[in-house]
Formats: sequence, structure tokens, C-alpha cells
Amino acid sequence: MLNDMQARIFVPDRTPVSEALARTTHLAVSAHQDDIEIMAYDGISRCFGKNDSWFTAVVLTDGSGSPRSGPYKGFTDGQMREIRKQEQKKAAVIGGYSTLVMLEHPSSEVKDPENPDIIPELKEIIKSAKPRFIYTHNPADKHLTHVAAALRVICALRELPENLLPEKLFGCEVWRSLDWVCDEDKVVFDVSDHPNIASALIGVFDSQISGGKRYDLAVTGRRTANAVFHEYNAADVAEAMSYAIDLTPLITDRTLDICEYVTSFIERFRQDVANSITTLTRSANR
Repeated sequence: MLNDMQARIFVPDRTPVSEALARTTHLAVSAHQDDIEIMAYDGISRCFGKNDSWFTAVVLTDGSGSPRSGPYKGFTDGQMREIRKQEQKKAAVIGGYSTLVMLEHPSSEVKDPENPDIIPELKEIIKSAKPRFIYTHNPADKHLTHVAAALRVICALRELPENLLPEKLFGCEVWRSLDWVCDEDKVVFDVSDHPNIASALIGVFDSQISGGKRYDLAVTGRRTANAVFHEYNAADVAEAMSYAIDLTPLITDRTLDICEYVTSFIERFRQDVANSITTLTRSANR
């Protein structure tokens, strides 16, 4: 199956595909072009300029459904697919990625739980890469294609033997901040390193930015806000932070219900809020 995907694989430094995948230590799977650069900068920055750590990006959709305005307003779906593909390749070069895999499915196929192709493709990629860490969307994201992408990753990993599982599976923030997650449940990434690279990785997606979505400002703002508002009674320890939730238990214990596991974060947040209000409410006003 990997041979069938060769045409959709881009290796910036032209290392043979099998070698480029095999050297992967950090892998991210996203729904769309530019999601990787928003949610998985921790992995990108940890591998940037290193010879012993390598980042691989996997993008599930083809970008044809992108909203468009401004200079891209009249572009066809086919033109948008090509532009977004080229933008993602530019990001792979800027970020020094080991490999970029673009599976080019329509969003409808990613969201279809009966689709026969996506999970086998992900299994094949993971078997070839054997990453130590995997980043994907968090299943509490409000974008349905993002949620579907996370579920496909979890399902693919659940079908693999234990020796091929990553040390950690992270569910990251894109179309919903994870600021609400209780601090003890947050995975906190210090993403302060190489701010110029971080900006360039988002800025290269001109079809989105000039097309009406200022992701370049929003991503920087969110990371800065996370760093400033992370601790209210201590000085900042980072200039930029991003958040994730730990999805690893869902692949190490395959009996866990995905919905119950994810909503347990919400329940703990609800309980934390309720405890604060109850503790600070005068008994006479209860």
C-alpha cells in the first residue's frame, strides 16, 4: 500500500521515502493543510535542525472545500486543491520535515466511519514510521472533520500491535481552545523556540490568510495568551504555549469508550467550577 501512496509523499531533502519515514520520531495527522502547523508546532520545533529527531506530517483531506474570498474568490475546487498542496509543501520545506504525506481525501470520506481506505492508510504509515509521539486533533474540537480525523487515528492505532504504538498520543487544539481543561489534565507545550519559523509556517498559507482567515494573528495570539494566562499567581515561564489532552490511554486500553473518556475532561471541568462556586458562596445564599 505504501507504494500506492508514493505519488502523494513529499520528502523535502529527497531522502528515499522508506528511509525518510523510518527516521521519523514525531508524527502529526491532521484533517487539513495548515492544521499541522497550528496544532503540532511542539513536534516541529523539537525536530527542527536536529539529526536525531525528525517530524513527519500527514494531511487527510485535499483542501477542495476551503472557504475562499479576496484574491482566491473565483478559484475552482481543483485550483484550491493545487494551491493548498503547494502551500503545504512550502511549510514542509520551511519546517525541515522528514516527510509530508497528503492522502487527498474529500472531507466527506474522512467523516464517513465506513470509509474503507483511511484507517488502512494510516496503519501503513505508522508501521513504516514507528513514531515515538503522535499529534492529532482533540475529539472535543468543534470542527467535525477534525473530530473525525482524531477518531480515525485512534482506530488505526487500536488495530496495531502494542510494539508499534507511540509513547504518547496527543489531542491538540485548533477549532476550540483547550484553555478550559483543568490544569492537572492539560498537556502543556512550551512552543517559544524559533518564533520566526513558527510565524513563517503559518504565513505560508496565503490562500487562507488573504482569503479571509487571519490564522497568522490568531495562532500567535492564542499561544501568547496561553503562556500569560496559564498561571495567575506566578510569572510567565514561556513566551508561547499550546495545549493538548493525553489520548494515550485510548490506545493502551482498547476497552475504553472514546466518548466517555473525552467527556470525562468536561465533567472534571464542570466539577472544578462547581467546587469553586460552592466553596465561595455564603451558606445563607445557597
